[in-house]
Amino acid sequence: MSVFPNKLFAGKHFAVVGLGRNGLPAAYALTAMGADVLVWDDNPAAREAATGLVVGDPLLDGRRFDAVVLSPGIPHLLPAPHRIAVWARANGLPILSDAELLFQAVRASGSRARFAGITGTNGKSTTTALLAHILTTAGIETAAGGNLGPTALALPLLGDDGVYVLEMSSYMLERLATLRFNVAAMLNLSADHLDRHHGIIGYAMAKRAIFDRQTSSDLAVIGIDDPDSVAMAAALPGEVPATTISGFQPADFWCEDGMLRDRTGPVLRMAEAPALPGAHNAQNAAAASAMALKLGVTRADTARAIASFAGLAHRQQFIGSQDGIAFVNDSKATNADATARALACYSGIVWIAGGIAKQGGIEPLEPWFPRIAHAMLIGRDAPVLAVTLDTHSVPYTVAGTLDAAVPASFAAARRLGAKTVLLSPACASFDQFPGFEVRGERFAELVAALSPGCQGAG
Repeated sequence: MSVFPNKLFAGKHFAVVGLGRNGLPAAYALTAMGADVLVWDDNPAAREAATGLVVGDPLLDGRRFDAVVLSPGIPHLLPAPHRIAVWARANGLPILSDAELLFQAVRASGSRARFAGITGTNGKSTTTALLAHILTTAGIETAAGGNLGPTALALPLLGDDGVYVLEMSSYMLERLATLRFNVAAMLNLSADHLDRHHGIIGYAMAKRAIFDRQTSSDLAVIGIDDPDSVAMAAALPGEVPATTISGFQPADFWCEDGMLRDRTGPVLRMAEAPALPGAHNAQNAAAASAMALKLGVTRADTARAIASFAGLAHRQQFIGSQDGIAFVNDSKATNADATARALACYSGIVWIAGGIAKQGGIEPLEPWFPRIAHAMLIGRDAPVLAVTLDTHSVPYTVAGTLDAAVPASFAAARRLGAKTVLLSPACASFDQFPGFEVRGERFAELVAALSPGCQGAG
């Protein structure tokens, strides 16, 4: 690994808008590559944090920009475009993600490093981390980031044999121009970010963009465990080799009777990978395996790496146990589809759920309600979730806060003989926490503070 040349983007002018975890590192990286960079954020505190950078509103600046780098969370079309996006489009300026500029920088540096892209409503972070782990374990120079971990432009320059593994959100995929993924995976589709994409059709089109510009030498990997993904798989152009994946049914790469396999034979038993429970993680492993094999990793090395994968925080993360009761942190489950995957892995559950509910709430979880011994509801939309649970006769307590819910869940689990306390909120966290990570970390702190004699309002 090395740094990018400091004159790589000399003579280029970029406006970077949004100075959070994506925009600020991107601005510093572009500056280090010799670009002329103007940065802006509507939040004065964010502007003050941009030390060493030129801060200014692009609409009031006289220079001609080559592109606007808009942070993923800032809309350029729907539900209402940011004023700078409106200005950029009116002036014919490209609106790009930093992943696009990483690709341009790598190619401008003369590197033929390969790019692996992973998207989907759920599972993309685990699959990204798993593929990076497989490649690194196999001795392949690897840099992983994007929507997970370091922002794309914060990654180093890799050599010709290196691989960039990028988690790609639908927001990032909307803003690509030349980036071509040598291997690309679209794992699954369920309703999410519908206001940003004008419904499920627009959302699916944004996800489908991960396969754009692929050629016959590349590989498209696509899940078939939900109807919208099946439809997308059927519509892929025939000139790009495609591999279907599944966590529970026959495909090109799938899991059958606990064995991860493809059409040539077995890879490993998923029981050997304790950090990857459930059919959804079997699908994640299938995707990572298919991509790793295409990138030159042997089957044996792939199997060994999957077995040694430690998993990711906040994704069905085992926190610890007390009195024979396991505490599982699945704070990353911010929608019903993600929570369904966790509920399917356990029975006799005390379930902690709530926050800001997504469209459809928790009604889609009805098939898994019999697994729930008791629910502890937190956050703004606890009353909304309570209505659904009442309808289906699921016992619950409105605990209000996570601080109250954890000891109450422990008490309820002991009283009911439940074996698992599962934080899998099926809701966004922003009513009570800055993000799902902070919510999960607080859960772990509260579990660590429990004592065997702990009582709660369960």
